[in-house]
Amino acid sequence: MQIEMLAPVLISRTGRHLQRYDKGCRLVVGCIPYRVHGPDIKDIEVLLITSQKSPRLMFPKGGWELDENIELAASRETLEEAGVKGLLGEKLGEWTFKSKSQEKFHMGSMFPLLVTEVLDVWPEKHHRQRTWMTVLQAKEACTQSWMKEALEAFVYQQTHPPTPDRGHLPTLCRTEDLKLCISAKY
Repeated sequence: MQIEMLAPVLISRTGRHLQRYDKGCRLVVGCIPYRVHGPDIKDIEVLLITSQKSPRLMFPKGGWELDENIELAASRETLEEAGVKGLLGEKLGEWTFKSKSQEKFHMGSMFPLLVTEVLDVWPEKHHRQRTWMTVLQAKEACTQSWMKEALEAFVYQQTHPPTPDRGHLPTLCRTEDLKLCISAKY
């Protein structure tokens, strides 16, 4: 799904008053932006960004707001933070994690985003740097364990496309089988 209505966004949304919560957990959404250079998983590069407050690398993500569906929120956050647009894939899963800065629990949902456009100007350009790297490099560089698990789910989804008899990866991605499968790909 290409989200064209995001084109005019030049200012990031701020504040938490319009954000979604579920049983006290803040709901956040994001993407693993990627580009493909060949047929193998080693030919895929993913885009990581720095945190606003530190040089820590992560995938773009942020609050899911009340006036958005989950896909629009994920695409918006990726445009605001990483300055890319693209085709959104099937949801990779959901992860519960504790915020490092606020000591609160969040529920994060992640999507793959096949990048079709890299912008020169985007809302958080002056607050973040973006870096393309291989999946293996990203696994080492990403500092958040839940995002590493999302990256493993991404690799699984890329190497095991759905078939008529087998759907996509289950919504919750925390299985040892998945980790063993992904480790074998490196």
